[in-house]
Amino acid sequence: METDTIKIHFLGAAGSVTGSKYLLDTGDRKILVDCGLFQGLKELRLKNWEYPPVNVNDIDVILLTHGHMDHTGYLPRLVKQGFKGPIYGTYPTLDIAKIILNDSAKIQEQEAQRANKEGYSKHSPAEPLYDLKDVEQTIPHFKAIPQSQWIPLFDGIKARFQYNGHILGATFIELDVHGKRFVFSGDIGRTNDLLLYPPLKPKKADVLFMESTYGGRFHPEEAEAIPQIEKLVNETIDKGGSLFIPSFSVERAQLMMLIFWRLLKENKIPKVQMIMDSPMGANVLELFHRTRDWHRLEDNECDEMCSHFTVVSSYRETMELRTDNKPKIVIAGSGMLTGGRMLNYLETQAQNPNNTLLLVGYQAEGTRGRKLLEGEKELKVYGKTVTFKMQLAEIEGLSAHADHAELLDWLSDVKEPPEKLFIVHGEKEGAEALKQGIKETYGWESEIPQLYGIEEIK
Repeated sequence: METDTIKIHFLGAAGSVTGSKYLLDTGDRKILVDCGLFQGLKELRLKNWEYPPVNVNDIDVILLTHGHMDHTGYLPRLVKQGFKGPIYGTYPTLDIAKIILNDSAKIQEQEAQRANKEGYSKHSPAEPLYDLKDVEQTIPHFKAIPQSQWIPLFDGIKARFQYNGHILGATFIELDVHGKRFVFSGDIGRTNDLLLYPPLKPKKADVLFMESTYGGRFHPEEAEAIPQIEKLVNETIDKGGSLFIPSFSVERAQLMMLIFWRLLKENKIPKVQMIMDSPMGANVLELFHRTRDWHRLEDNECDEMCSHFTVVSSYRETMELRTDNKPKIVIAGSGMLTGGRMLNYLETQAQNPNNTLLLVGYQAEGTRGRKLLEGEKELKVYGKTVTFKMQLAEIEGLSAHADHAELLDWLSDVKEPPEKLFIVHGEKEGAEALKQGIKETYGWESEIPQLYGIEEIK
């Protein structure tokens, strides 16, 4: 039964950057936009183990803005809890989600096994949040849809997925519910990106959910970042050290490969072994070949770039490479050091002051990456404390997220002020800064919802 009031449940990425989940309850339909995993702070990660404060069986459909873990990583858990409906996303988004979920399940299974074997978990036995079998049961729910076309969902409800830069397949979602337009920004990409096209912009939004990851912060241009990387490579290799780049396996790993390949081609860096150690990143490279209309790379560029890299897929090869002290460049997951192959390298290489750890993406509160930036000199890796003596560098111009100015510009085609504007997907400071920026630029009021808060739209 249709009602005049639509309830919005903020089930994630409200007051924080991770765990994106927004439930729209129209009275007779329940639509979940994104289904992300909480990462970073322990108090947030623990929420992954709790049952969400809504009835999962009642959710009719899930719409995904893009494939990143903090937007899709909770899907197998939700299916396990009883979700039975379709999961819609663009073709690349669903391909990336498959890659990410399988990788995530594998890592969780391995970590649970290792914790049980070495006895460093408080839980006995340690268990994964979900396993490969759970992922296998999630994939059949996936339904790929084209971008920029209105898709009827239910009577009086339709959705459209619009190109948004950020990563392959990423979109913002427009949802028309009985004549009212809800716009979910998802994660907005950069205006000038080496790999991707500029994001499209919404023209109308009655109710807008706006990400604020980099609210109040401004990125240097990508072009400024490249000479810094060149300098860092040369300084590290000259000392006989290696450069380690923890990287998000989707888009960022490929962007870093592109930068190193171009620097090598121009003879600006020495010829050393270049390694991309991420089975997930390797799968995403395949995806670049299949999704020509989503990015700027030509097929021959992709092939040539890959030919200069050792692409590692087997864990055994990682274990061999991590004890090899010859100078090299290593790109490996995960971007915030929350897990992934990079931890294996740090376990053996973090004590070498000639090595450099280069952070090239957002480091959420509570992650190992953020702790290192805040000056911590120790890392907890697989239950062991590892002393961190490497050089630490951070380059911000390579972010896949729009900065403050780009976020404000993304709103510039919306002619009428939204009835409601929610600032989401940001830490307190960033959300407040964007709220202020929107008020100063457009004169629009906005609010910052709290986790598990409920808003009513008349």
